[in-house]
Amino acid sequence: MHIPDGYLGPYTYIALWIIMIPIWYYAGKRLSAELKSKQVPLLALAAAFSFVIMMFNIPVPGGSTGHAVGGAIIGIVLGPWAAVIAISVALVLQALMFGDGGITTIAANCFNMAVVMPFSAYYVYKLISQSSEITSSRRMIAAAIAGYISLTLAAGLTGFEFGIQPLLHQDAGGMPIYMPYSLGVTLPAMLLEHAFGFSILEALVTALIFAYIQRTDTSILYGEESRVQREKPKGANTA
Repeated sequence: MHIPDGYLGPYTYIALWIIMIPIWYYAGKRLSAELKSKQVPLLALAAAFSFVIMMFNIPVPGGSTGHAVGGAIIGIVLGPWAAVIAISVALVLQALMFGDGGITTIAANCFNMAVVMPFSAYYVYKLISQSSEITSSRRMIAAAIAGYISLTLAAGLTGFEFGIQPLLHQDAGGMPIYMPYSLGVTLPAMLLEHAFGFSILEALVTALIFAYIQRTDTSILYGEESRVQREKPKGANTA
């Protein structure tokens, strides 16, 4: 889903820079207030994990790529605001070091993968899991579904951004200046490859990591530490 330079016109990429700058600022403020000391190494690990998993990509017709992101599990474990920072760092490094994604489109790529993915995944996970036990299979299934939906949604948004370019930017002869393909091409190209491939991989990765956390330390899950602490004394009294 990395968008190269030259595929989005200035109307789109400037608008997304304007959107992302306050999001990055607010995410940084939230991170400094919410991040626990034991989660700091996890934030660095999350950025590294996202960086690595996104390097395994396959070209998609039209100029972009398809790949897993890891955004869902990062959003669920560390919270969506921490995920904004972790995934954005990975995307910026990829653009600067490997040319994977453009410089002008950093904000667009971050919006699609570092904002839409973790936020949609976190709230889908919360909606499905409800108040079930942290170690229940329902939680793991919720995480898998969240991974699938969030990546598919981000891919669809990328396809939408591609597809509106012929409408926004044309030369004097009416020919597209940037992305030449319409929504009828870009949306299916992005959605089909992810919905039947990479979104399944994202769901699997999310479920496996979540299941591991369930067996080891559920207190690291965003918003769950206080609940775990409340349940421990009760368990201790019944022992």
